[in-house]
Amino acid sequence: MRLPVEVCVFLLSLCAPGVLYAMNNIPALQEPLPILGMGMVVLGSVLLLLLLTVQHKTHVDPLFYVFAELSFTCVVGLINALEQDGFIFGFMGFYLKMGEPHLSTAFAVMMSYWEGVVHFSLFLTMIHRMFKGKSYRSLGLLWAGSSIAQQIVHIPGVVIGKYGSNIRPAFWRNTPFFLVPFWAALQLLRRPREMPVLTADKIAEAQTKTLLYRPVDLLLSIMLLGAMAFSVFRGFVVLDCPLDTCFTYIYQYEPYLNDPVGFPRVTMLVYLFYALPLLAVGIYGLRTPGSSWMLDWTLLFAGAMAQAQWCHIGGSLHSRTPFTYRVPADKWRPVIILNVLYAAVPALMALRCHSNPAYFMKPVPKGQTNKDKKKN
Repeated sequence: MRLPVEVCVFLLSLCAPGVLYAMNNIPALQEPLPILGMGMVVLGSVLLLLLLTVQHKTHVDPLFYVFAELSFTCVVGLINALEQDGFIFGFMGFYLKMGEPHLSTAFAVMMSYWEGVVHFSLFLTMIHRMFKGKSYRSLGLLWAGSSIAQQIVHIPGVVIGKYGSNIRPAFWRNTPFFLVPFWAALQLLRRPREMPVLTADKIAEAQTKTLLYRPVDLLLSIMLLGAMAFSVFRGFVVLDCPLDTCFTYIYQYEPYLNDPVGFPRVTMLVYLFYALPLLAVGIYGLRTPGSSWMLDWTLLFAGAMAQAQWCHIGGSLHSRTPFTYRVPADKWRPVIILNVLYAAVPALMALRCHSNPAYFMKPVPKGQTNKDKKKN
């Protein structure tokens, strides 16, 4: 009796601690180039074992190899987070010294927790649904958005921050981890959505209502405007805006934005140049019936913002952040509430679009359903 594929992937991922412990105790592998080479050998070996695991399958979704390979690295990330927080010892010392020293920062620790818990859970769930013949498209888009957000902050943050002068060869292993989520997102976007079957009358009824007669959408639009204003404000703050308000905010509310590690500053710039336009597009989608792209965009955006805000909030409170850059105790409540609301807006948008998608569906002829139109 063969074990389910997701169980095999889970068990294979649990080999990561043993591999790390062995490498941490072999002196010959504790130099920059050998670390990079050994990392490539380990990932290649994992891929070979995955091929053997599914060799009896007649057809294997190529995304399986992505999810399964990254499951192994998720456990590596979790080991790093646990070691940096003092729960375990003896696994990551060699890698932090000669591989990627920045992984000891508060941002990287929170990023590692997110990988080890959220991404790992998503991967196992998607692999399970994949081999059961069920759709995993929505979960995949959530992961893709989360992973893209992680890498577009992580990689530039290392380069421009205080660790930019100490980049080791192992850092460049992040290149495929940067490219793969984009490729996976494109693969998922090309696949058909799973949509509820609705009649033309229901779709038309939802799309004839203006924003004023849709109180939930009106409230979401207002929240999106607030998130846009917050994005602009914090973008100006990290760009050293001389206004007194910006000066007060960065020194009395979120001094973490000044942390020389670079990650908080890059995060705010990503919000200014990427999240801001996407928030504006969300308002447009709520005002324009038949914007079916909203059903995909909101999932990608919700995953991205959840990951980015988890790392930002956690990093601003974590003990590995110097005390002078942490959120002041007397300003903790307003700062955390604002940041949580900022992450909640895209999540609420995604929930609204997928719980009642009629407004965003393409109109269909009377007497038909959206499913009938697709068949025709």
